[in-house]
Amino acid sequence: MSQGGHLEVFKAEMLTFSLWDYGVFGLMLLISTSIGLFYALRQGGQKTSDDFFTGGRQMSAVPVGLSLSASFMSAIQVLGVPAEAYRYGMKFLWMCVGQLLNTLLTAYLFLPVFYRLRLTSTYEYLELRFSKKVRLCGTIQYIIATMLYTGIVIYAPALILNQVTGLDIWASLLSTGTICTFYTTIGGMKAVIWTDVFQVFVMLSGFIAIVIQGTLMVGGPGQVLNIAYNNSRINFDDFNPDPRSRYTFWTFIFGGTMVWLSMYGVNQAQVQRYVACKTEKEAKLALLVNQVGLFFIVSSAVACGIVMFALYKDCDPLLAGYISAPDQYMPYLVLDIFEKYPGVPGLFLACAYSGTLSTASTSINAMAAVTVEDLIKPSMPNLSPRKLTLISKGLSLIYGTSCITVAALSSLLGGGVLQGSFTVMGVISGPLLGAFILGMFIPSCNTVGVFCGLGIGFVLSFWVAVGGTIYPPSPETMGVLPSYGNFCPLYNASEGLNGTIVFGPLPPLNISEPMERPAIADDFYAMSYLYYGALGTLSTVIVGILASCLTGPVKRSTNRPGVLWWDVMKQTSSISPEEPKIPFAKVSQDSPDLQKKAFGSAILVSGVWADEKALVAKAESGFPEGSEESLCLCTSLEPSCFHLLRETDV
Repeated sequence: MSQGGHLEVFKAEMLTFSLWDYGVFGLMLLISTSIGLFYALRQGGQKTSDDFFTGGRQMSAVPVGLSLSASFMSAIQVLGVPAEAYRYGMKFLWMCVGQLLNTLLTAYLFLPVFYRLRLTSTYEYLELRFSKKVRLCGTIQYIIATMLYTGIVIYAPALILNQVTGLDIWASLLSTGTICTFYTTIGGMKAVIWTDVFQVFVMLSGFIAIVIQGTLMVGGPGQVLNIAYNNSRINFDDFNPDPRSRYTFWTFIFGGTMVWLSMYGVNQAQVQRYVACKTEKEAKLALLVNQVGLFFIVSSAVACGIVMFALYKDCDPLLAGYISAPDQYMPYLVLDIFEKYPGVPGLFLACAYSGTLSTASTSINAMAAVTVEDLIKPSMPNLSPRKLTLISKGLSLIYGTSCITVAALSSLLGGGVLQGSFTVMGVISGPLLGAFILGMFIPSCNTVGVFCGLGIGFVLSFWVAVGGTIYPPSPETMGVLPSYGNFCPLYNASEGLNGTIVFGPLPPLNISEPMERPAIADDFYAMSYLYYGALGTLSTVIVGILASCLTGPVKRSTNRPGVLWWDVMKQTSSISPEEPKIPFAKVSQDSPDLQKKAFGSAILVSGVWADEKALVAKAESGFPEGSEESLCLCTSLEPSCFHLLRETDV
């Protein structure tokens, strides 16, 4: 360098969003709010709690299916899946096979039970099969886990975007949390489902824009695939059975399927969607639509990760110090490749927060539903439908505010929020799936058995999840693929008015001495996080069966009729709300003998309470229309319906 010239260490400029970007983001929030207002004001709003929580059970398959897809894609996944594909390769697409297996198992094992029993809360089933205490245990576990998870889901993207772009953390947190709570509270399930449909298309638009622009900058699809292949990113043939490897074929097929089954098979937030469908056939079709939606969303996210690697193959932003965590890859990429296109980064911002809104709105509505069905209705059965609807809306407001509060408290967790979100849901959902498997498929399981199973399942999955967080496995154990810093900007060289950037390999990193680790840290704690749920489910089932055998198994004949899976499957699909009402004999509530005589050998509808719902039976002979000896079948299994029948002495 000649005299007068000097060399400065290169410092990357912090990229930020423009006013156009905030405008696009604001438009997405405005449309979401408008959908909520539309369904709140349309035809007088929701008249009953059933309207609020299940859309009156009149939803069609396509919007419900797309809504199910959207709720999977929280902002954590929008930011996280491309980063995982960047670091682990295209084998992440095996996730779609795990999702397909989950869809088939849910459609044929769990959906028919919940749909035919016409349950608004999935935890009602645990009382029908076991006891009120088991139902209460499941409900409280679900509410606590969902509130924590939702708060983290709202906070995590705000934290990540703040670190990369300087986006004000409290402005993004409060705007998304408040708007989500608003449209969920006033619009109910229909607003949640239709905003999710809109948000799915926003998410896909964001991913597709990134894939197209990134591919053009690399030099075309062929060049992207060539770079990915030469750097081991096209790696579908990873059949390593080691459970410590973060992603393999077996991890996705076994661990992934169990995780999705706990989320779609028995999770209140998802079950509440498909029981909102008009018929059981529509509900199964909704699951198929959901599968197609998930395939496109996951494929688009993985494509973003592969394109991102092709762009940064010579200078990894994480190695270069432009970002501080893998989850920050996506916002950095967007601001980098769309620097000259104002408004387009705002589409990604809307994409990330659409994921947050869809997940949070689903969770808020689901928590309100289980609180009404499991805690309020049993203790106050005489509440009118209008009061129940007002209580439901009030609970949505309370839970929404609580989630925003948890999101604010999440700032105290520092950088551990993403791992925390997976830990919270994995530890709770796995054992709860085990409890439902014990109830539906193990006739001999008793209340003591299911409590023992839940306890051991929770302790085991919690133990391994916390251990894995405190002692994270090494990149080599997890199977992280190499990334490079061979051609990064190192210095700004200037001479007079001329300036150039000097590129070269990054200096070697200072590797600190690893801290002392217990032997279990590299074995049990190093297990892939996708196995956490499977561990909880299997331990719950095995311990539940053993404990039931030791304490006296339940005889098949003593189980409540129609709650085991094969008993439910013998029945025809649940009656649609629009089907004609069925006549029944008049039965005295005071005389069990008369009840028995009137109903004869009639089969009780599965899931009906022994005292309040004994009115519902299969009619063996018709009665003259309008006669005193006829009454109508309540199309809903709500206690208030049967209470009304008794009050009016039909």
